[in-house]
Amino acid sequence: MVVGGGPGGSTTATLIAKAGHRVLLLEKESFPRYQIGESLLPSTVHGVGEMLGVTKELEAANFPVKRGGTFRWGNNPEPWTFTFALSRKLAGPTSTAYQVDRARFDSILLNNARKHGVEVREEHEVLSLEEEAGRVCGVRFRDAEGAEHTVRSSYVVVAAGNTDGLYKTVGTRELSQFFRNVALFGYYEGGKRLPAPNEGNILCAAFSDGWIWYIPLSDTLTSVGVVLSRDRIDVVQRGREEAMAKFIADCPLIADYLSDAHRVTEGMYGELRVRKDYSYCNNSFWKPGVVLVGDAACFIDPVFSTGVHLATYSGVLAARSINTRLNGELTEDACFTEFESRYRREFDLFHQFLQSMYELNRDESSYFWEARKLLGTDQSDAQAFVDLVAGVSGPDSELFDTTARNRANEFGEALKQASRPEVMDEGDLVFQGSGTRLLGDVLHEATELQVRAALAETPELLPEPNPQFPGGLVPSWDGLHWRSPAAKAEPTPSN
Repeated sequence: MVVGGGPGGSTTATLIAKAGHRVLLLEKESFPRYQIGESLLPSTVHGVGEMLGVTKELEAANFPVKRGGTFRWGNNPEPWTFTFALSRKLAGPTSTAYQVDRARFDSILLNNARKHGVEVREEHEVLSLEEEAGRVCGVRFRDAEGAEHTVRSSYVVVAAGNTDGLYKTVGTRELSQFFRNVALFGYYEGGKRLPAPNEGNILCAAFSDGWIWYIPLSDTLTSVGVVLSRDRIDVVQRGREEAMAKFIADCPLIADYLSDAHRVTEGMYGELRVRKDYSYCNNSFWKPGVVLVGDAACFIDPVFSTGVHLATYSGVLAARSINTRLNGELTEDACFTEFESRYRREFDLFHQFLQSMYELNRDESSYFWEARKLLGTDQSDAQAFVDLVAGVSGPDSELFDTTARNRANEFGEALKQASRPEVMDEGDLVFQGSGTRLLGDVLHEATELQVRAALAETPELLPEPNPQFPGGLVPSWDGLHWRSPAAKAEPTPSN
């Protein structure tokens, strides 16, 4: 049973169905529907997307291509850019992501779940989780006609977002003491674009009251949001229209990009919306019979566009845990401890690093140094920074170095050229603001997901992965189960 049809719920449901199990997904809204969170990371598009089988559909959707991010941040007055494209270890076709309108993107993922056998029921609202002897065993829900029902299941996946209270069955939501912001956002037609080839990049600009995101959703439509500390909410409460105009005027870079634009005032994008961007994390992500995915478990400040990444990544981890238990392999505690350890590690890294990003008296080299210190890696400061903002941090170069040569055959000459063995020195790690480019390394989880998706038909090419934690588990060759790291074995046939 999956509660919620967003990216986290659709990902979890699809990967459980692909393992041969029966899945019912209940979504309280009717798709397509509006949702915020339009900027993706490469691991979502090419790693999870490959596992789900939607990469061709995403490409056909003609979403703007995102090569990295451009920031006017810290005490450097000039914008600076990071890019995914020059990594020696992940380049070519898999080095980009998309900027997406979530109505279309989420519909692609939900319809893909249907194609894989998930029973999807829209306009069905889950009211509560059912428990017996301390174990969640199903849900009570209201259907589209208003009738209430109870259905039993082996597991319940709560992927219902940040506002649903079902997470309370699992634990307590702990608010971050650092990130307690408010976002005011809307949509504009006719805004300017960054110079090619970065016209699809997200642009983030800090100013006196906070920072502004600027996300191109098409050649003409742009998502614009102001993230403010909660002590500036009084300005928003006096009038959203006036507040938005004031904040844009106070940020010269964004004001220039919107100088010939007008705000959309009709349809799905016609409203100025407000959201409390309070970062939080549940004190537990699972209990017997139930697991929290995406915003139901945790939420982090959106400066690096990690929302969909964390949702789909947690969906992969949850599906592995449920599939393994439904096949009778390993213990429930072992499976879901692995899920929570990996998911919490990813969240904690972003939370810690973003605190340093809010120290605006620094320049970009200081942020890069902070990333390397946090990861405890021997790579360069700038490489560590790109690992973090790509959503793929973690020291596992042995896994990647072995597979990069194999992946060159899968992804073509572009990756082969990007995988050449020369060592790039610190002099190559410079900024677009000074006329050059930033080199990045992209490792570990996204690498693992992308490699396993690409080589699903030839698992003998996959090296033995290392566990992330002492005594931990590793993925099966197809990425759908957990197994002990001692021996590489194919998953047991599904029920």
